[in-house]
Amino acid sequence: MTVARILADKGGSIVATTPERTLDEAIHLLAEKRIGALVVCHPDGSVAGIISERDIMRALAKLGGAAFDAPVAEHMTADVVTCRRSTSVEDVMHLMTEGRFRHVPVCEDGKLVGLVSIGDVVKTRIAAVEAEHQALRDYITMA
Repeated sequence: MTVARILADKGGSIVATTPERTLDEAIHLLAEKRIGALVVCHPDGSVAGIISERDIMRALAKLGGAAFDAPVAEHMTADVVTCRRSTSVEDVMHLMTEGRFRHVPVCEDGKLVGLVSIGDVVKTRIAAVEAEHQALRDYITMA
């Protein structure tokens, strides 16, 4: 199974922000959308970085209340690992585990086309295991 399947199942909605927005604006957007990270995009749709709850907590620990007025660009993770629609779910799981992050932007031709979270990956893997389990049960009962 590939990332394309995950995106097809979850829909094409992407919540993103721009590098010049403030952390305060990012926090409110995260809370409003009930999500854990925002992809930070340049005007051309390319990925500039990602700002997660962890990044915001680090900024607050370092700067206190002054962090709220800081631009997202100052605290985002700029070295972002991305994948493609054709990337396998297993490969994305490996990336997340090795990199210790929970969100992977999906890019095609240098542009953001989706975002895969650890929750999306787990949901997909559970569905695949359940389908395999059911297929084995059906096979056993037919024999």
